[in-house]
Amino acid sequence: QVQLVESGGGSVQAGGSLRLSCAASKTSGSQHSAMGWFRQAPGKEREPVAAINRHDSKDFYADAVKGRFTISQDNAKNTVSLEMNNLKPEDTAMYYCAASDEALGPLSFQYPDEYNYWGQGTQVTVDS
Repeated sequence: QVQLVESGGGSVQAGGSLRLSCAASKTSGSQHSAMGWFRQAPGKEREPVAAINRHDSKDFYADAVKGRFTISQDNAKNTVSLEMNNLKPEDTAMYYCAASDEALGPLSFQYPDEYNYWGQGTQVTVDS
């Protein structure tokens, strides 16, 4: 079992930056193999943002955030971060951290069912 706790959300003006962090705490079993971020805006479905594999640090991004967001990890601290730059009002959403027991690929990272553990979410609001 892995418990995930997100932090770093908040409000920012369009064009600004925020950094989200997610701390993973293993309560039993083996360490996760990948972590990712999803987001969900009111009235919309949860959508993938980015993911990273623990072993080789391969990272994947949704088209909507490529070039603006960067995912990184610190395996020693069991944390994953999401650096978000040039934020837009359409980035406003609840952001969720997720962990998978399996390594992910450029297609699989997009699917919520590929993840075994989820955090409670942190709100990001971008004002125009």
